[in-house]
Amino acid sequence: MVKLAEHLSVNDILLGVDVPNKSGLFELVGQHMEQTHKLPRHCVTTSLLRREQAGSTGLGDGVAVPHARLSELDTIHALYLRPRGPMAFNASDRKPVSDIVVLLVPAPAAPLHLDLLAEIARLFSDQNFREELDQCENEQEIMSLLDRS
Repeated sequence: MVKLAEHLSVNDILLGVDVPNKSGLFELVGQHMEQTHKLPRHCVTTSLLRREQAGSTGLGDGVAVPHARLSELDTIHALYLRPRGPMAFNASDRKPVSDIVVLLVPAPAAPLHLDLLAEIARLFSDQNFREELDQCENEQEIMSLLDRS
């Protein structure tokens, strides 16, 4: 079974992010990926926006999983973001989002990224897990929780 923690580092956990909307969120992700992983900001931002235009990646229960394929990648990159306050995301349940997992995967897509999406959906559909996650106060605590889950 594939685990989110295998594709996430402490440096890619961003807490208390102050973004006004999805576009601002995707800009922030693009900046982070450029600074941290040397990926072109524009490619990351554009790919996430394009995917979101095809349909909301808000899963419901306060969780969103924006994802995109990038030809510039050779491995999966994951980010976990917690906005300063819940934000609108057009989720099917119309609830705002406070847990965001971004997946950037190599193009063309491989079955591994679909397995990872399924694992994230399973993990974040568990109310106990989300409550534990909400109690985490820093990046290390979140990484530990994900390692155990």
